[in-house]
Amino acid sequence: MASETKPLDQNGKPYNRLALVFTLLVGTFSTFLTSTMLTTAFPTLMKSFNISANTVQWLTTGFMLMMGITIPITGFFLRRFDSRKLYLSAMLIFLVGTVVCYFAQTFYTILAGRLVMAVGVGVASPVYQTIMTSIFPPSQRGAAMGSAGLVIGLAPAIGPTFSGWILIHYSWRMLFLSIMPISIIVIILGSITLRKVLPTKDAPIDWFSVLLSVVGFGTMLFGFSMVGSYNWSDPIVYVSLVVGVVVIALFIQRSLKIKNPLLQFNVFKSPAFTLSCILVAVSFMSMNGFTLVLPLYLQTVGGESPLASGLTLFPGAIVIGVMNPITGRIFDRLGARNMAITGMFLLTITTAAFIPITSNTPILYIVCLYMVRMFGISMTMMPVTTTGMNALPLTLIGDGTVVNNTARQVFASMGTAVLVSVMSNVTMNHVPSSAIAKATPIAYRHLALNANVLGFRYAFAIATIFAFVGFALTFLLKKDERRWD
Repeated sequence: MASETKPLDQNGKPYNRLALVFTLLVGTFSTFLTSTMLTTAFPTLMKSFNISANTVQWLTTGFMLMMGITIPITGFFLRRFDSRKLYLSAMLIFLVGTVVCYFAQTFYTILAGRLVMAVGVGVASPVYQTIMTSIFPPSQRGAAMGSAGLVIGLAPAIGPTFSGWILIHYSWRMLFLSIMPISIIVIILGSITLRKVLPTKDAPIDWFSVLLSVVGFGTMLFGFSMVGSYNWSDPIVYVSLVVGVVVIALFIQRSLKIKNPLLQFNVFKSPAFTLSCILVAVSFMSMNGFTLVLPLYLQTVGGESPLASGLTLFPGAIVIGVMNPITGRIFDRLGARNMAITGMFLLTITTAAFIPITSNTPILYIVCLYMVRMFGISMTMMPVTTTGMNALPLTLIGDGTVVNNTARQVFASMGTAVLVSVMSNVTMNHVPSSAIAKATPIAYRHLALNANVLGFRYAFAIATIFAFVGFALTFLLKKDERRWD
């Protein structure tokens, strides 16, 4: 294991841990920034490529779908390949996808580029988090994971604001051009600062497990992603979900039987890790779905522009960016239980405070609530994640990271699908008839707006339930589950 004063890589050579961490932080920030930056650009892209809203949303949905497929396979990559080469390869793949998007002349070309980018992010993210957990002693992992959470929480949060500012001054291609230099610098810098810091072994890959993983997670995430366009009762949704669940069950069953599984489900033998994984996954159901629905409310009900809605969320992004490293250090001293209880309580009450919103709710009220909400998230996510990682032996940290990321991806998609479905169904069920539109157009507009508001209220209520479940689970955490052996 690396020394706290003079860390050594897997070849027994000393390395500069600060330089390595800086490279990872910059690289991961650039990759996670792209996960949300196109949301604000959808109207521009729809006009440029003459496509519908249902079509353009695949630039984000497809990105998340491909990440969800790639992340489980990365568990094997982490055990088999040099972590330095793996991260640099992921950044190179990400750069190639970015270049394809920049030069795209058709929608399907830019979609292909986005899918390539997602493969790079799906590999880089678990590698990044595993390295950050492994190169620090347990007593310092809270601060390390706080730094990790800085970019994971901050980058997606400022993506829409960054995109809105770019689109005011430049074309949509500048979104991708601005990322390219950062990726190139990270690849060059990484070739110097990154080292092989994770142990590897020469294990054969089980290609049937790869097939089951891709089909299972891909089909299930596809089903969740289609809820926004179809009802839960539509065959394309429920058949995809059922097939996905069945194939994933077969994947888990096979993984528990074979000698070199693609993903080590033995991590769930640790009750502390299992609780941590469940708590984080449920929290993400509330967080991600809410973060998607709120900008829709600001634009469709509040009449705000994409840039204005992005700026409304920006103070909350700053809060989580500033607080993640601080809460990491607090965790190193106090542990996760009290922090998680406080954080999930704040998340629950601030989410509930959005339920009575109207079309006249002041923007300042929303900004302040969202800031407190993000503060609560910063008190929960990284401390709870670190608690789960500390409960695992060093040899299973990579697998634990991949399992955690996979659970986040699946539950985030599930939460988003549920919230969007509830919002859409409630709105459609309360929209007045076309006869009213012809007879009294002004009354129709008022009733339609009320139906929209009611849909968002129900969505925020569901998000509150998710948060409350997470709050209840925090009481199951022990006072100090950290293992410092």
